[in-house]
Amino acid sequence: MTKPATLTNEQKKRYRTIGHALNPVVMIAEKGLSESVLNEVARALEDHELIKVRISVGDRETKNQLISELCANCKAQLVQKIGNIVLIYRKARERNNKLSNLVKYQS
Repeated sequence: MTKPATLTNEQKKRYRTIGHALNPVVMIAEKGLSESVLNEVARALEDHELIKVRISVGDRETKNQLISELCANCKAQLVQKIGNIVLIYRKARERNNKLSNLVKYQS
């Protein structure tokens, strides 16, 4: 598997701007990354490309490890992390212009 191309600073800035209008679509709690959570995140990424995920776990180290595992398992890239909310991106195989947040919020 090839690693996704790294986002440029301009792309990250644009995605963070779009992210302000988004609400978290998945919540990860103490049970961590179950298969159903990973499937839901992957589905949301395929539909929307750019999503927010709320991570409500104990300490910062556990949260950072969980974020790394989430991005690796879903082949997504971390755009921004603020508190318990992360903004992640993965290019869709076939973009759905009605669902993609990148299309919906383009300026």
